[in-house]
Amino acid sequence: MLNNKPELKKINDYAWEVSKEFKQGMRVPARIYGSKAIVDAMDIQVFDQVTNVATLPGIQRAALCMPDGHSGYGFPIGGVAAFDAETGVISPGGVGFDINCGMRLVRTNLTIDEVRPKLRQLVDQLFTAVPAGVGSSGFVKLNKGEFREIIEEGADWCVDRGFGWEQDLARTEEDGCIKGADEKKVSGKAVERGLSQIGTLGSGNHYLEIQWVKPENIFDEEAAKAYGIFPNQVAVMFHCGSRGFGHQVATDYLQVFLNVMESKYGIKILDRELACAPFHSPEGQDYFAAMKCGLNMSFANRQVILHRIREVFSKVMGKTAEEMEIQQVYDVAHNTAKLEEYEIDGKRTRVVTHRKGATRSFGPGRPEVPQEFRAVGQPVIIGGSMETGSYLLAGTQKAMEETWGSTAHGSGRTMSRTQAKHMFKGEALQKDMERRGILVRSVSYAGLAEEAGKAYKDIDAVIDATHQAGISRRVAKLLPVANVKG
Repeated sequence: MLNNKPELKKINDYAWEVSKEFKQGMRVPARIYGSKAIVDAMDIQVFDQVTNVATLPGIQRAALCMPDGHSGYGFPIGGVAAFDAETGVISPGGVGFDINCGMRLVRTNLTIDEVRPKLRQLVDQLFTAVPAGVGSSGFVKLNKGEFREIIEEGADWCVDRGFGWEQDLARTEEDGCIKGADEKKVSGKAVERGLSQIGTLGSGNHYLEIQWVKPENIFDEEAAKAYGIFPNQVAVMFHCGSRGFGHQVATDYLQVFLNVMESKYGIKILDRELACAPFHSPEGQDYFAAMKCGLNMSFANRQVILHRIREVFSKVMGKTAEEMEIQQVYDVAHNTAKLEEYEIDGKRTRVVTHRKGATRSFGPGRPEVPQEFRAVGQPVIIGGSMETGSYLLAGTQKAMEETWGSTAHGSGRTMSRTQAKHMFKGEALQKDMERRGILVRSVSYAGLAEEAGKAYKDIDAVIDATHQAGISRRVAKLLPVANVKG
């Protein structure tokens, strides 16, 4: 553990570097993105963790940390690293326990004036329709065989059974199903934990929020128009992942890697939380296939939640989802490892890109971006706290060149959940938010206190840093008016 923060070399006003001479074993520098104020405020463990990542075999260019960075398990949250697919490793600590914890943004043709009189009904019925909290169960009842189908087929399975529209898939990262998932690489315990959790929010920083677009909060009219965003519009944003299933997959393979890493492959690491295996080893490939099951489970989870949102809005507003044009803008994943190709030293090179609490930010022209958005770049969704609002951004070419097509994923915590519960009272917070025009339904007041806006970094400052750094481009800010919390 570091006693002092390392000396930082200023690359520009929004990028800072730690030399690879800083710590024995570093193969590449560590680079942290953010304004000086953001970087200065990061806890010392972020610097320890990102420089530890720089010691892993096969790492390319630099170990990265985004402006929302804070300490995590192994990698910092906000950590990004790419490893040569032939000589490098794969690490569950670089993906996270909540595999494909991600964001989905849904637009409507409704205005805030139309929706405001029905807000209380909407948030109450969403709270019932989309179960939240630890151990919550969804309305989709599955047997083990069906669940194993879902983790290989992802959101496709849901749309085939009427839980969504075909266009939802085209507007989801990986088209809602990453290829190569293998249910045989997943333990029975993981299946047991995930079996009843399709269509559920979970707890912690997961939420479902009704938002609106204040006219002055559209910053890029061309991109906003391409994404279907207009002034005074009502949208819905939600954040959730693979729940207990992803957690168990990560837990299972961390143990596998700890058992073989040094004895079988001679890999020594500075932190056991960075347990890893060569990407092309049997263990590395097994984890990669199981981790993809976590991605697919999460895509399916968010697909069913979208279906429930459409049902609730139709019931409360008295119109069909088609009439209200309740269309998905995009679904972006955090907590992933992807096999991708980039130019390194003039050669196209395959790398395993780890994004831990970081969002893909692919720029204009990329074939992975839906055709309708390709001219402006991939939609990037960055959630703030339930009090402050969230952002829609666009991916950039600079991100492709500098950060493995990656950017921030949220505002990032500044205090632990325990600290937040000591500082804030959930019931008082709920009443204060309602006085400010934000309705909240939560499973518990303690959970609400953990998510107080002041427990997070200033989302506007984080977005400004990502925009100024050029790793994603600000398009619009969305303000909360009703929130369902786990």
